[in-house]
Amino acid sequence: MPWKDSSPVQERMKFIAGFLEGEENFSELCERFGISRKQGYKWKERYESGGVEGLKDRSRAPLHHPQAVAASVVDLIVQARRRHPLWGPKKLLVVLARRYPTIEFPVASTVGELLRKKGLNGKRRRVRRSEPYPDSLGAYEKPNSIWCADFKGHFAVGGERCHPLTISDGFSRYLLCCKALPRPLSEPVQQTFERVFREFGLPDAIRTDNGPPFSTLAPAGLSRLAAWWIRLGIRPERIMPGRPDQNGRHERMHLTLKAETAKPPRSSFKAQQRAFDRFRTEYNEERPHEALGNDTPASHYTASTRTFPNKLPELEYPSHFRVQRAMHNGVISVDGVQFYLSNCIDDEYVGLEPVGDDCWKVYFGPVELGLIDPRRAKPLSNRRLFALLLRSDRKHRRFYGRAVTRS
Repeated sequence: MPWKDSSPVQERMKFIAGFLEGEENFSELCERFGISRKQGYKWKERYESGGVEGLKDRSRAPLHHPQAVAASVVDLIVQARRRHPLWGPKKLLVVLARRYPTIEFPVASTVGELLRKKGLNGKRRRVRRSEPYPDSLGAYEKPNSIWCADFKGHFAVGGERCHPLTISDGFSRYLLCCKALPRPLSEPVQQTFERVFREFGLPDAIRTDNGPPFSTLAPAGLSRLAAWWIRLGIRPERIMPGRPDQNGRHERMHLTLKAETAKPPRSSFKAQQRAFDRFRTEYNEERPHEALGNDTPASHYTASTRTFPNKLPELEYPSHFRVQRAMHNGVISVDGVQFYLSNCIDDEYVGLEPVGDDCWKVYFGPVELGLIDPRRAKPLSNRRLFALLLRSDRKHRRFYGRAVTRS
């Protein structure tokens, strides 16, 4: 029989002990321990050369690695990295191949692993992204069903950076606005949208990417701009990260806009805005659009019948919801537990839908923010009321808070 799995080293020691006693011939001894004569001689030689230690299992790792990178090549790679600490493996290999054409260097992945083992790889910056849009994107069914908005990549104008904010109707391709802004901040963007709303009415939805000011790291990607749209009855839609094709009609317009207004850019913001205005008139009313059968966008667009209200309407919730107003810091209190939602909706009304087991789904208008579970709150004593910042489990979109007391 073979060596016992429980302790093969002990079996080998018993075999050597039987050999040293000499009471059996070698063939009989091997047969009693269930091994071949070849195996028996192997363990005899290992014992004679290494004693008991020689009977232990040896590593099966090969003693020689034919594909291993030569030490001299490793030194060249390390030296190149230290001269250029911000260069990646591909760039390093290009430079090294030019300098040492007779040396065969490893592939980029091997160089990257080598640099990691040497501690020469910087830590990757963690990119925090807003929560993905949970619903499917709508269809361009009619004018004003979906507007598309984005910032055309910034460029220098008169010593400043110009960030063109563009808004178009997805159905007709009508360019509603192209506004030159010095910075992509929420307040001037909202002012621009208000002017467009007053002129063209309100759409059913607005489709954007996931960048500010359209989206933030708040639950459901809410931003102050998106919260304002929701109050107006507009559904904020967001494309998936890295998928500009989901807003392809708008992106295609950007190519034409850049070619005709930013190459070269104008000498001042006023001149640049005049160029945008001329482009918008020509694009909407003169330029044939192949996707529209060579009609103009203006011939397919009509303004929305939904007008911009004089007073921002309050959100409405179903009768079985508990309606609660968030405090000025974006905190709500549920069953003695305070939960931080987002400062994007401070002083706004949210709806709490009971879902059983004392849990609540939190909504801002039609947008689900997540789940509140007061049972998972942890007691916290302080001299003043204390609201702990929300920790959101993205997978389950669950909020965690802390119970608060006065001491």
